[in-house]
Amino acid sequence: MSSTPLGPIDATRVPRFAGPATFARLPRADEVDRVDVAVVGVPFDSGVSYRPGARFGPAHVRASSKLLRPYNPALDVSPFAELQVADAGDIAVNPFDIAEAIAAVENAARVFAAQGTRLLTIGGDHTIALPLLRAAAAEHGPIGVVHFDAHLDTWDTYFGQPYTHGTPFRRAAEEGLLDPRRCLHVGIRGPLYSPADLTDDGVLGFQVVHSDDYQDATVASVVERMRARLGDGPVYVSVDIDVLDPAHAPGTGTPEAGGLTSRELLGTLRGLVGLDVVGADIVEVAPAYDHAELTGVAAAHTAYELLSVLARNRRDAAR
Repeated sequence: MSSTPLGPIDATRVPRFAGPATFARLPRADEVDRVDVAVVGVPFDSGVSYRPGARFGPAHVRASSKLLRPYNPALDVSPFAELQVADAGDIAVNPFDIAEAIAAVENAARVFAAQGTRLLTIGGDHTIALPLLRAAAAEHGPIGVVHFDAHLDTWDTYFGQPYTHGTPFRRAAEEGLLDPRRCLHVGIRGPLYSPADLTDDGVLGFQVVHSDDYQDATVASVVERMRARLGDGPVYVSVDIDVLDPAHAPGTGTPEAGGLTSRELLGTLRGLVGLDVVGADIVEVAPAYDHAELTGVAAAHTAYELLSVLARNRRDAAR
């Protein structure tokens, strides 16, 4: 096989609605001789506390990604030409045993890391961030995290259970996976259980950019704050699609009014160029509540921007 990256199926030869069912109509991992970045699904939603259905998220995001094109003018990069990106399918996990599912995700992520492959993971619910962070920290040491979400996800337990979609970043902090000087939530909004939620979150090392901060400031100023917080070390990006307002992403399990626009999210993600992004996930897409692929398209473009950041970083580092 050629060392030149194999990109998506040519849309001028095969109509978009007729192409392969992979993300962005990219090749499968078994069709290329190397994989720089693997897009992998985790169809798991046993950790949700409200509406289920994110187990169908990976397939929905793939279906919504068919219109993505090879060149990203916002970042002046062709991500599929700079990197060999391939769809590695889904990690099959046990829907009845959360601990076993978490272990399966971590083991799979460690296999990819051992091969020198970075992961862009599509969930699934936010529970999967914990095993992905375990694998990332095993490879890079304590990680800086930028977490896009309406919710803090640093609660202790739900119904006495420590592993849920609302607890992954507390568990990660307790396990020493995170660099507490380099963690940031973006897009937080909505009612909390008590003021202690924010106090406890701060003790774990997180700073917070609230959704309302976008109203009072520019995207550029939010990016400046994000970059200052994340610094020079390894960075993991976790995007819960409910960071977007339900007008932009209705297909999610715990929607909150007053969220980011898709333009604000994509603009903020572009601000990660130059930072050492070592992995990312996009979670909580629940297609049963989606309309006209609004949520699926938003998630697909979020993935595309993250791939573009990785590609720009690769290109800039080679210069």
